[in-house]
Amino acid sequence: MAICQGLYTCAISIDLTLTALTGYQLAPDKALATLPFALITVAGAVVTWFAAFLIQRLGRRLSFALGALAGAVGGAISVWSVFNGNFWSFCIGTAGVGVFQAFAQYYRLAAADAVDTELKSRAISMVLTGGVIAAVLGPALAAWSKDLFPTALFAGAYLMVALMSLLSIVVLLGFYRDAETVGADAPSVQAVQAPPRPTSEIVRQPVFMAALANNVVGSMVMMFIMTAAPLAAVACHHGIDDGASIIQWHLVGMYGPSFFAGHLIKRFGLGPIVLTGVALNLACALIAMASTTLPAFYIALLCLGIGWNFMFVGGTTLLAQSYQPSERARTQGLSEFLRYAATALATLGAGPLLEHYGWSALNVAILPLLLICALVNMRWMAAANPSKAAASA
Repeated sequence: MAICQGLYTCAISIDLTLTALTGYQLAPDKALATLPFALITVAGAVVTWFAAFLIQRLGRRLSFALGALAGAVGGAISVWSVFNGNFWSFCIGTAGVGVFQAFAQYYRLAAADAVDTELKSRAISMVLTGGVIAAVLGPALAAWSKDLFPTALFAGAYLMVALMSLLSIVVLLGFYRDAETVGADAPSVQAVQAPPRPTSEIVRQPVFMAALANNVVGSMVMMFIMTAAPLAAVACHHGIDDGASIIQWHLVGMYGPSFFAGHLIKRFGLGPIVLTGVALNLACALIAMASTTLPAFYIALLCLGIGWNFMFVGGTTLLAQSYQPSERARTQGLSEFLRYAATALATLGAGPLLEHYGWSALNVAILPLLLICALVNMRWMAAANPSKAAASA
């Protein structure tokens, strides 16, 4: 799963680095520049709910391979689109990459479901470490391959997306095997056969609400700012290569903490770590509003990446604790669908808001979301530690 996460991250980071710029190059109306980028998330939102049930029906190995195949097809369509200057077919290609992304988001949950409760955050972090090398390699590969075909700027980069997706299929079919929890935490026969609770009951749990808040707000804020960052950097008279480097440092921030996030959660607890993630996102907004210099872009996007990692690892760990085996597909599918739907809205709105109101306005817009997430986390922490909450009161 870590290797597949790395290959997926390498592919998606190329799209994250260049798709807004490619869209700007191809779009008949420049206000549509971020539409292909947004369709990665929109397609993920549409597919992710069905992906959960397909995984339950076909198994993870085959389902993950089908997702990677969609990424390969999407990359190939993107190459054709750039060569032919076709904006709308380029949108179809990026949507195919979004399907790949929808299935790849279940890699971390597959790892979490295969280990005992106390190891879940570490397993999730280990899977995400696969993105560390890709976080560095992906944007560098994008910068190198964008000029691979002199007559079609960026076409070579999308060829790399297709190749990374194909390599994922090879790894999945050749080496991955489905696994379930073993040992003391393995679900009993009674637990597996227990009737599933109503969705409304699952959703009302403070642990699920906290999981949803961290996953949704963390991803929404991250995509909202990251979508616009390369365009904002260029608008502030920085180069295209600078935009790629900013995303590169951001991706390092996203995946680098995975080497130690699980240990931090074990030492300090989930609550303090996810709140630290919220605080780092706040720091990103404040730094971005304070300055548009190149170092400010680097630091802000690095804080954004680290903050996302803490919120995402913590939120996924909470999600894995919120359902019984019989409720897994429905709960995971609902959580991932809501996360994707929210991030789709964020990416769709990023381009027009940047165009009409500017970079600072984008960063102001995330502040209410961070406040809501902090409050939901504190409510879950109070519910999980009622004696401590009563003592502090």
